[in-house]
This record gives sequence, C-alpha cells and structure tokens, in this order.
Amino acid sequence: MKRLLLALIPIFILFALSEIVLAEPAFPEGKAYKRIVPEQPTTSGDKIEVVELFWYGCPHCHRFQPYVEKWLENKPDNVVYIRMPAILRESWTVLARAFYTAQALGKLEEIHLPLFNAIHNEKRKLNTEQALSEFFAEYDVSPEDFRKTFHSFSVDNKVRRARLMTKRYQTQGTPTVIINGKYRTDPGMTNGFANLIGVIDYLAKIESGGQS
Repeated sequence: MKRLLLALIPIFILFALSEIVLAEPAFPEGKAYKRIVPEQPTTSGDKIEVVELFWYGCPHCHRFQPYVEKWLENKPDNVVYIRMPAILRESWTVLARAFYTAQALGKLEEIHLPLFNAIHNEKRKLNTEQALSEFFAEYDVSPEDFRKTFHSFSVDNKVRRARLMTKRYQTQGTPTVIINGKYRTDPGMTNGFANLIGVIDYLAKIESGGQS
C-alpha cells in the first residue's frame, strides 16, 4: 500500500500542476499588459476603444503595420481602432503634425503606409516641414494646402492632445497599444507582434464581458 501511494504521488503532483496551468490566464496581468492608473476616458461611446500609439520614425511601428492591417480585416464590430502619433520627444512633433495634416486633408489612408515605407524602406529623410510638403505633393496636395493645414488650429489641437495622452497613457516606447483606456501593452511585454494582437483581442473580450 505504501509503495502504491508513493507511486501515485508524482501523478497527483502532475495533476495539481496541470490544474494550476489551466487556471492561469492566457496573458497574465503585469507581464503581458499593465493597468493604467488612473484609468483614462475614451471617446468611442459604448464601443471598445483600441488606440495604437506610434511614431513614423520607429522601425518597430513600421514592422507592426502588416499585423495591424490583417487584424483590421476581421476586427470585432464592437471595437473602434484609433491611430495616435506618440510624442515622447519634441523632435517627434513634426511627424505627428504630418499625420494629422493627412487626416484633415482626407489623405490619411492614402499616405499612412507610404509614409512609413518612404522613411524605412526608401531611407528618405522626412523630418522637416519642407521635406514633408514635397512628399505630400506626390499625393496631389499643393504646398499651399499642406502649409495651411500643417499650421492650422485643428492640427495644433490634435497634436496638443496627442502629447498629453502620450503622457497620460504612461507610454514608454512605440508601438504601444491602449485598450479601452484601462490597459497598456507593447511587443516587449508580449514577446512579439503576433502575441500583441492576441493580447488586444484578449483584453477586448474582457471589456466586452466575455471573460474575467
């Protein structure tokens, strides 16, 4: 009997460990993502808000874009996706202005990925107003329209808010993804872009009441 009990002990241990593993969340808090304290307000009503904080000059953000584009093809209907240029340094402001200028001109979908590609694949230096004006001209934006929009009150306000939210989201690098104003994650926490997408879906599901 004693020998039988001794033989069964490893089985009991394995069973207990398997129960612990099964009980652990797929993406543990504190490792795969962190809570934002205090929680930040969202602007998407009853929808789950996913904000991607990026910088056009960031190679990691550039490599993340194909994952984002694929995810957007099958994004849940109750999730709203928002791009927001991060401003962690003053030198990032010019490209944040470029983003909001493209948005204001109705050119964002046309220019967003090409701007990434021009910087990272073509090695173009697009870090001045003049260089960006010339880039926008390739997409039928006149220098006058570019300059007027680039320095507009609307773009000023959006850049100001992006700078503020970069701090309030406690952003430490790019890309960083914010889920519903409550959670912050990035590829360093998730060990890669594929897992980052998994964490976004996981937290969106929690926010939708799918699990706790």
